[in-house]
Amino acid sequence: MKFQKTSSRSLSFAILRGKIVPVLTLGASLSLAAIGHAFAQAATSPAGGLGAQMNLISSEAINSGSTAFGMACYLAATVCFGLGVWALWQSRQPQNRESGNVGKGIAGLVLCGLFATAGVWINKASVTASGGAASVNDTPAMVQFGAGG
Repeated sequence: MKFQKTSSRSLSFAILRGKIVPVLTLGASLSLAAIGHAFAQAATSPAGGLGAQMNLISSEAINSGSTAFGMACYLAATVCFGLGVWALWQSRQPQNRESGNVGKGIAGLVLCGLFATAGVWINKASVTASGGAASVNDTPAMVQFGAGG
């Protein structure tokens, strides 16, 4: 077995060499982050730039999403109404005198009303959660609840 004689100086250099690369990498990334932040503050987006296009796409997604949600709620209201009326009608038939059909029918009609007015309930909830400062539009914006700071 052969032992290599190492001095304390070469040993300390090896330890330092193992730590210097992560330190330099961290320093370089922090300086690039600071430079990028400074450039981002001074940058202005052209009228047809990528930011404007993303804003338009998200506005269209908000519009189509709210339309799809409204349609889904009205379809659910229609299904609940139909099944609720059917359950009430079945509860009055002599061959279907089992318990629960009246409860199913009432639950279907209640759910029909909730689904039909879902947009109103969501709007009331947003006004309540934001302290009355809620606005519903198709422009994407930052949402802040409470007083903020």
